[in-house]
Amino acid sequence: MRDAYHEELDSIGEGLVEMARLVGSAIGRATTAMLDADLKLAESVIEADKKVDDLQHDLEARAIALLARQQPVATDLRIVVTSLRMSADLERSGDLAQHVAKLTRLRFPEHTVPRDLHATILEMGQLAQRLMAKAAEVIITKDVDLALQLESDDDAMDLLHRTLFQHLMDDRWKHGIETAVDVTLLGRYYERFADHAVSVAKRVVYLVTGEHADELQADIQPVQPVAGVEGA
Repeated sequence: MRDAYHEELDSIGEGLVEMARLVGSAIGRATTAMLDADLKLAESVIEADKKVDDLQHDLEARAIALLARQQPVATDLRIVVTSLRMSADLERSGDLAQHVAKLTRLRFPEHTVPRDLHATILEMGQLAQRLMAKAAEVIITKDVDLALQLESDDDAMDLLHRTLFQHLMDDRWKHGIETAVDVTLLGRYYERFADHAVSVAKRVVYLVTGEHADELQADIQPVQPVAGVEGA
């Protein structure tokens, strides 16, 4: 009975990895669809989000069933509860990729993003995909150090997000209010997608250590040297 129970726990973890890979692929394809004004690709991203939703519902049902049948305690309880939260993060990530694709569909056959912002948006899309791939690796390996790296990796997304706003606030902006709104929304979608990847990694830290990532990082901060004291 316990072997079957732990197999089910492992299966839930595998489902989370599959969700992470699906949403990572979705944000990459949605970015390509937007930059190329590819309606067919955008529609495929929108349609594929149903699989992510179905996976999330299935994982949720199985996790709740485990809670009801097995009444897990300690580490096993932490795994089940944390898995529920991670699946919610990943489902929302899929929604954000879908939002990018829907914006592409809304503006078709026109391009959503001005040509001079293509490089920035492409970089945001690629970074979002890399962050989610790393989150998937963290789920598989339970590597706390790798998980803690994601927050610093996310700083690059925040910088790109600020770069978009610098373009929007520039007096030389000539693309109109509608495009400015679209670019603002896109920046938010990518930034939130990255935040969910970081959240997944932080939840793995809690799963492994029983401590929240922020507390763990505070514990391992290097001691600052005392002013005027050599070698401190």
